[in-house]
Amino acid sequence: MRHKFLFSLFSLLFVTLAIHSKQKEFVLTSGETVAISCSPSEGLVVHTALELLTRDIQTVLSSTAQVNESTGMIVVGTLGQSELLEQTGVDVSVLKGKRQAFLLTVSPEGKLVVAGSDKHGTAYGILEISRLLGVSPWEWWADVTPNKKELFKLSRKFRSVQSPSVEYRGIFINDEDWGLMPWSNRTYEPSDVKGEIGPRTNERIFELLLRLRANTYWPAMHECTLPFFLTKGNREAAKKYGIFIGASHCEPMACNAAGEWKRRGDGAYDYVNNSAAVYKFWEDRVKEVAGQEILYTLGMRGVHDSKMQGAKTVEEQKAVIDRVFVDQRGLIGKYVNKDMTKVPQVFIPYKEVLDIYHAGLQVPDDITLMWCDDNYGYIRHFPTAEERVRKGGNGVYYHVSYWGRPHDYLWLGTMSPSLIYQQMKLAYDQGIQKMWILNVGDIKPAEYQIELFMDMAWNLDALASEGVTSHLKHWLEREFGTSCAKAVLPVMQEHYRLAHIRKPEFMGNTREEEKDPAYRIVKDLPWSEKEINERLQAYGELSETVERMALKVPVDRQSAYFELVKYPVQAAAQMNRKLLYAQLARHGKADWEQSDLAYDSIAALTKQYNSLEDGKWNRVMDFKPRKLPVFDRVERKNATSSMAKERIAIHKWNGLDGKNKQSGKVVTTPVTYEGLGYEGRAAGINMGDALTFSFGTCEADSVEVDIRLLPNHPVHGEQLRFSVSLDGSKPEVISYETKGRSEEWKENVLRNQAIRKIVFPVSGKKSHQLVIKALDEGVILDQVMLYMPDKR
Repeated sequence: MRHKFLFSLFSLLFVTLAIHSKQKEFVLTSGETVAISCSPSEGLVVHTALELLTRDIQTVLSSTAQVNESTGMIVVGTLGQSELLEQTGVDVSVLKGKRQAFLLTVSPEGKLVVAGSDKHGTAYGILEISRLLGVSPWEWWADVTPNKKELFKLSRKFRSVQSPSVEYRGIFINDEDWGLMPWSNRTYEPSDVKGEIGPRTNERIFELLLRLRANTYWPAMHECTLPFFLTKGNREAAKKYGIFIGASHCEPMACNAAGEWKRRGDGAYDYVNNSAAVYKFWEDRVKEVAGQEILYTLGMRGVHDSKMQGAKTVEEQKAVIDRVFVDQRGLIGKYVNKDMTKVPQVFIPYKEVLDIYHAGLQVPDDITLMWCDDNYGYIRHFPTAEERVRKGGNGVYYHVSYWGRPHDYLWLGTMSPSLIYQQMKLAYDQGIQKMWILNVGDIKPAEYQIELFMDMAWNLDALASEGVTSHLKHWLEREFGTSCAKAVLPVMQEHYRLAHIRKPEFMGNTREEEKDPAYRIVKDLPWSEKEINERLQAYGELSETVERMALKVPVDRQSAYFELVKYPVQAAAQMNRKLLYAQLARHGKADWEQSDLAYDSIAALTKQYNSLEDGKWNRVMDFKPRKLPVFDRVERKNATSSMAKERIAIHKWNGLDGKNKQSGKVVTTPVTYEGLGYEGRAAGINMGDALTFSFGTCEADSVEVDIRLLPNHPVHGEQLRFSVSLDGSKPEVISYETKGRSEEWKENVLRNQAIRKIVFPVSGKKSHQLVIKALDEGVILDQVMLYMPDKR
């Protein structure tokens, strides 16, 4: 028996080795025709993806790709749609029951098999080949010219199975007045129709989304822009690229109220006093787009970003929305699908609508609840236990660009990648997994934030394992090569860190949409001369490094380098120089000319941006959106009060410096958030945990403790609290949550810190311990400062 067993074992091993020895690698050689097998019956988005892959193969390998039904080197098929997959001998059962998933693997014959669980999955699998070829998703949008290859090879063991973490992933084009709209309307797709963003432009946007594995689009909706569905060819472009069309909180039923009501509506946009006209406004659109892939936004607000008309109190507004839900879902059931629960729908409790929701509004269970950040990157609401188990799930609408109070940031994409990651990872962990939409402004120059967001939405586990720093490093390596990325990585990290402390648009210490005109006057920031000079030096070093590294970037990537690195970094640096040198000059500590030269540099950099690639990007970049005071030359006038004096802390810690004492042993237990905070060392404290900060002898009889936290919102409930004690004293309980657009919230988001101060008496002991304990989930400690009490 033993001999028979060994013989069988050796026979099995021999057969296995023989099979593996017959397996071939997948190889494409430059200049050779690439045959791709794909059934004509595949979905339109599959054939669109093949068009892009064909273009990429031509660019990278100088090879022509031919798509037909016969057997090719690349075999493409969707489960239940194509018989070609069965002929490959590849097991595709791993895809069953999944949405938008793909399998990419090499068959025993050395063919590359692309199998999708549905048409979207197949399309993403096709474009995964482009990624493997080295083609950046920003190949067109940021002029990242693909590198040529003589050979493209995949091991016979190659296998990749991927599926999305979030079902609906996409972007919202918003505040397009100063970039995307004028660029599209007058440069890329010139039109005699005022404000038209046509299908040629939208195809480019949809191509980007497809390459980023995104599937949802909220079109531009400002009054300056001709609405998406009123522009010929836009609907067809969305179908071609497999894009779901959705809409923001004030655009129910695929209707752009801001741009369409004055064209199609009759009377007031008021469901209390003019419901018949409003209903017809919605009905006409639903009938028109019934065959389109639409994510229907339900509910009602006013025209554009305003409260609904006809109802004043929260209870009156709630009664209107109750009625609106019934009527809107009736339209979906009548024209789209009798079973309305099979049609994706979303309700967005944004601004005052959140108050209506909290007043007891009953949202049908199959509708996705979409939560929002506070427009500055901090999510206002996370799902309760009841909301997490809803059939419709939960979504999030997040900003990396914003127009409004307390100040716009529409110009440069400086939102901290670490903050994006921390908030969106928390959102996912708290059950927000159905839909993620990112407000991207004009797309440019928020390229990296967009890709980070979409990569998280596609495969959150992979990004969590990789980390934000490595993700940025790999992004830079893909776009500029290993050598350049190594030098530029710390530059970009410092660029984002400095902007987290104060965004370039906030450097004039002005505000918008305030009644008092004094808020629009550029004035001093509460920084000392030393702080200002240190910031100027830091930006100067970044700018010099960026300039020096430009010499090492290949000629065909120079435009990409300017768009993705040089312009964002140097424009931010010059904005800081303009405002900070002006602040010094107001106090006689600098020459006004330095501020004016910085303004001229911003203008010159922007002119260069708009002239790139023979004018391809003309009008896409405007360095003074809305012509706000902060963007002008600074008026030369002397200060009427003294500059802030430097206050030196006797002790200073970052959150990660805190220790947790347990059973007499010291262990570090802060929750690490990579790169988050003023010095990149902010730390989370789990509810019930405490961090201890130790210091030695103190000469004063009391100390002022300055506690600085991330200005985020509660994770559960309405409170965000911590306690603080010194040397075993009775803990002081401190709350720091904010409500609405309070004065404190405005200050918090402008400086990205919530600050609490407390004075403690100090004994004559040689060692002291300051203990900060989290009383709620969501406490993120950035910095702790210890000062001698101010004697004034």
